[in-house]
Amino acid sequence: MTEEQDNSTSEHPETEPLETPIRFLEGVGPHRAKLLKNLDVETVRDLLWLIPRDIVDLSHLSLVNDLTDDRIHTIRGQIIDSDSRAISRGRTMTAALMRVDDGLVRGMWFNQPWMLRQLQSERFLLWSAKPKFRDNRWEMSHPRMQWLEEDDENSRGEVLTKYRLTEGITLDLLRGYIRTALEFVKGTLADDLPERLRKHYKLPHLEEAISNLHRPPTVEDFYAARRRLVFDEQLDFQIGMALRRRLRQTTERSPEIIVTPKINARIRRLFDFTFTDGQEQAITEIVDDLKESRPMHRLLQADVGAGKTLVALYAMLATVAAGYQAVLMAPTELLAQQHWNTIHEALLHSRVKRCLLTGSLKPAERRDRLAKIASGEMQMIFGTQAVIQNDVQYSQLGFAVIDEQHKFGVVQRGRFQAREMVPHVLVMTATPIPRSLCLTQYGDLDLSTMTDLPPGRQPIVTSLVQTPKVEAKAWQFVIEKLREGRQAYIVCPYIDSPDPEAPAGALQIFDQLQHNQLRDFQLGLIHGQMDRAEQQVVMSRFRDRQLDAIVATTVVEVGVDVPNATLMIIQDAQQFGLSQLHQLRGRIGRGSFRGFCFLFSKAANEDSLQRLQAVERSNNGFEIAEADFALRGPGNVLGTEQHGSQPFRVTDFSRDEKILLETSRAASRMVQAGTIDEPDFAPLKRRVLERFGDQLGLTRTG
Repeated sequence: MTEEQDNSTSEHPETEPLETPIRFLEGVGPHRAKLLKNLDVETVRDLLWLIPRDIVDLSHLSLVNDLTDDRIHTIRGQIIDSDSRAISRGRTMTAALMRVDDGLVRGMWFNQPWMLRQLQSERFLLWSAKPKFRDNRWEMSHPRMQWLEEDDENSRGEVLTKYRLTEGITLDLLRGYIRTALEFVKGTLADDLPERLRKHYKLPHLEEAISNLHRPPTVEDFYAARRRLVFDEQLDFQIGMALRRRLRQTTERSPEIIVTPKINARIRRLFDFTFTDGQEQAITEIVDDLKESRPMHRLLQADVGAGKTLVALYAMLATVAAGYQAVLMAPTELLAQQHWNTIHEALLHSRVKRCLLTGSLKPAERRDRLAKIASGEMQMIFGTQAVIQNDVQYSQLGFAVIDEQHKFGVVQRGRFQAREMVPHVLVMTATPIPRSLCLTQYGDLDLSTMTDLPPGRQPIVTSLVQTPKVEAKAWQFVIEKLREGRQAYIVCPYIDSPDPEAPAGALQIFDQLQHNQLRDFQLGLIHGQMDRAEQQVVMSRFRDRQLDAIVATTVVEVGVDVPNATLMIIQDAQQFGLSQLHQLRGRIGRGSFRGFCFLFSKAANEDSLQRLQAVERSNNGFEIAEADFALRGPGNVLGTEQHGSQPFRVTDFSRDEKILLETSRAASRMVQAGTIDEPDFAPLKRRVLERFGDQLGLTRTG
C-alpha cells in the first residue's frame, strides 16, 4: 500500500458520507485531493455532482455493412483467431479476428503483447472504436472491449461519460474515483424531494439519478438523471426567491401612492411629447403597483434609447405629488450627472425641489443637502451609492429607482429595504436580459419590458471593418460627417497598451489621431483613471460641441446622451461582448440624424467574427442579449458581486430554459399555497434555507 493510499484511508472525522473530504475517499489521498480541487472537487458530494461534459453512446450495435470511418461503432462477435508478432526493434503488434453476423473485422493493439492472453478464440465480446477500411477489410485500432459470458443478443455496449479534466487526473482515474464514491454512498442518499413531487414531475430518486448520471444504462437514463439534478438546483433557488417575495409581502409595508386623473394630467403637461405604447404599458404596471401597501419590486428592461428614464420620472413625480420623496441611484457619477441634466431640464418649469448627491461633493455642500433631505425639503434626489450611505436620512422615502441594476449587487439593492419605511423599488436596465436570467437573477421581481423606440429614432448602420483599405474609407466617411458638424466617439478596450505587440490603448489612439486622421478637429480623451471632475469637464465640452470627437473607454457605455453624436468607431471590437457593443453604439443616433457605427477588428477567429457579424446584422438588443448569453454564459447569476463563486454547478442556461420555467412555476405554487410549509416538504425547505438563506435574506423565515 502506498503512503498516499494509506493517508486516504486513515482516520477522519465522522461525517455524512456526501460531506466527506475527498482526500479520505479510498485511493485519493492529499496529493490528488489538491489536483481535484482544480475541478472544484473538495468533498464526495462535489465529485458526484461533477456533471459529465459529454457522453459516448456505445450501446447501438453495428453490422459490418453499417460501418463507416466517420464515427465510433460498436460491434458484437466472437474471436476466431489471434496472434502477436514483432514488427520492428522493440515494437509488437497483437491482432485478432472477430466474426460478426455478416462478416469479419480485425482488431489491432500495438506494444501490448499481453493482450494475446485475453483474446482467446471462441470468446464473445463487444468492440467499440472508429474503424478504418484497409486491405479490403475493416479494422479497429485499440478498440474498447467488453467481454460477454455468451452470445447474448440482448447485450449492448456501454454509455461512457466524459469529464472536464485537470493536470494529473486522467479520465480513467476520475472514473475510478467516481465508482468508489458511488459505492461509498450507496444506500445513504436521502431524497429531500417528497415522493408526490417526484411522481408529478416524473423524476427519478436521487440515488438512482446520481448513479445513472455517471454509469447510465442508456442515453435516456443519463438525460433523465441530469434533468433531476438541474431540477433540484433550480427548484432550490426558485423556492428561495418565492420565499423572499412572500417575506416582503407579509412583513414590509410601503406607502399607498394613488395617481388620480388630476395628478396624471398635471404630470403629462410637463412632457412635450406622447409616450410610446411600451412606455404607456410600463407606466400602467408601475402605477398599479404603487397604489398597493405592499412594496413594489419591479424590473423595467428596455432596449437602448427606448425612454425608460422618462417612465421612471413619471413615477417619481407621482410619488412627490403624493407627498413622499423619490430617489434615483446610478452606478457612476457620470451617469448620475447625466440623469440629473436630463431630468433637471425636463423639470425647469416645475416646483419640485431636487438635488444631486454624489461622493465628490464638498463636505459643507454635502451637509447642507443631507439636512434638506432629512427635513423633507428635497423631494427628488439623484446620485450614486452616496444616496444609500448611513448618514443619509430620508424624511419620507416612498419610491427608489436603481438604474443599471446589473452594475450593483443585491446588497446595495437591499439597503433601501433596511430603512424604517420601505419604499417601492423600480430597477432599470438598458441591457436586455435573457429569459433564463430573468427567472434567476431577477426571479423575485415583476417584469416590465419595453421593446419599441420613440418615433423618429432611426436604426444605427453598423459595419464590420477588417482590412486597412476599408478602414481608410471608414475614416474618410467619419471626417466628412465631422465637417458637416456631427460628432464622434472612438472607443478603445484599454486605457494603455500593456506592450508594443498588444492592441493600442486609448492613450496611444488619442496621440495617433491628434497627429493623423483628426489633426484638423478638436479631440478629447476620457477614461476610468481620470478623476470625476476631469471626466465631467470632457463630457460637458463634448455635449456643448466644443469637442468634435472624443477617444474613450467603456466609461461612455451607459447613460451618456449627446444627440449630435452620430459616429462611433470601436477599436479592436472583438475584445467586447455583444451586449456591450450594443450598449456602446446606443450612445449615437439619439437625435434626428442617423447613427453610423464601425467595428474595427483584425480577429481571424471564426467565433469572434460570428459575434461581430451578429451585431452588424441586428439592432435588436433582445436578440443580441440572447446570442451574447449563449456565447458567454451567465457569469455570477446571484449578482451579490460581479465575480465570485457560481451557485449553479449543474445548470446550462442555454439549454435548460424549459426546466427553469418548470421550477419557477412549481416554486411559486408551493410557496403561495403554503405547500412548502407542510411536513413532508420540511427537508426541502431546510435545504433551501441552508443554501440560500443568507444570500437571499431569508434568515427571518426561521
